[in-house]
Amino acid sequence: MKPPVFSNHGCRLNAYEVEAMKDLAGQAGLENAIVVNTCAVTAEAVRKGRQDIRKLRKAHPNARLIVTGCAAQTEPDTFAKMEEVDAVIGNTEKMRPETWLGLAADFIGETEAVQVDDIMSVTETAGHLIDGFGTRSRAYVQVQNGCDHRCTFCIIPYGRGNSRSVPAGVVVDQIKRLVGKGFNEVVLTGVDLTSWGADLPATPKLGDLVMRILRLVPDLPRLRISSIDSIEVDGNLMQAIATEPRLMPHLHLSLQHGDDMILKRMKRRHLRDDAIRFTEEAKRLRPDMTFGADIIAGFPTETDAHFENSLKLVKDCDLTWLHVFPYSKREGTPAAKIPNQVNGTVIKTRAAQLRAAGDAQVQRHLQAQIGKTHRILMENPTMGRTEQFTEVTFAQPQTEGQIVTTAIFGQSGNQLTA
Repeated sequence: MKPPVFSNHGCRLNAYEVEAMKDLAGQAGLENAIVVNTCAVTAEAVRKGRQDIRKLRKAHPNARLIVTGCAAQTEPDTFAKMEEVDAVIGNTEKMRPETWLGLAADFIGETEAVQVDDIMSVTETAGHLIDGFGTRSRAYVQVQNGCDHRCTFCIIPYGRGNSRSVPAGVVVDQIKRLVGKGFNEVVLTGVDLTSWGADLPATPKLGDLVMRILRLVPDLPRLRISSIDSIEVDGNLMQAIATEPRLMPHLHLSLQHGDDMILKRMKRRHLRDDAIRFTEEAKRLRPDMTFGADIIAGFPTETDAHFENSLKLVKDCDLTWLHVFPYSKREGTPAAKIPNQVNGTVIKTRAAQLRAAGDAQVQRHLQAQIGKTHRILMENPTMGRTEQFTEVTFAQPQTEGQIVTTAIFGQSGNQLTA
């Protein structure tokens, strides 16, 4: 039996779902197949997905090629027309056991080549459990999917549907099982994580879920939350930041820009000062807190002055780990219709400036850690991450998946050394 080969593009949630699909495909007995999990966040992401499909077809001429993910959901015809592609599977369908059973049983005959339903009609998200990403270091638990917001630059709601939450009891049961299997860190993941609970009875908040996990799973050493929208952070989450050392002091923020006018044109729900106030308060409650952030360079109508406000935000919010996105016109979004699109060369220059500012912040952070003692979760025998998600390399091999307490004596590039 030749197991399927999976190729993933895009976000952490996509990576999580690839692991779930591997399990579903294995249980179904699917073999000699290539599965490409696409991303739709930018036009460039879609182009790279198509490029990957062509490369994989050349490398595996006799394999059956299945395309899924957000780009397949939003543009099924685009991929169905590619001669390299045998089947297109939507984001809902890819998480159903019956989809993979059908593909394994009769790929061409009774199974439809395009299986993409209306994602907006989906009202529930199943709690799919995976056992980490091929390592023993950390496990990921999907607690939410979809998004109810309609930022003008974003196509993702049309690939993921409206926000749906996994009930807290299901999440807690999954985490208990993972801790029982030996995982020392669990990461909560979703598309719009801070909207968790809005569709559940009593409309709990993400902070309620975090506090419940920490209370009911006392043996969990480390809980980490992925990207959040700071304007949606609730009181219990702030309390957890202040009082729960097992909640990791690293938050990735969906900021997108640092200028109020551009934020309004993006249809974001926060202003510049909201972001600054949140980071200042989080640092006050947890002085060792570090922040990552998504920032877009070159959004339509962005002037030099607008951009300078984004550049200043890097220091104003004390951001360390930046994800910089050069704006890419995405057909089907309101932003694509805005006049005064920024010149592509200018966008690249501004993105490079943001990345340089981010690199300077990383170096500042690394220098500040030298001489300090950190608890490091080993991802492989010679590399682990601090609670702030900083990479640390070891001269002597350590036990993968274990938490090692050690002093930091230096740095090499963007890594600390121990």
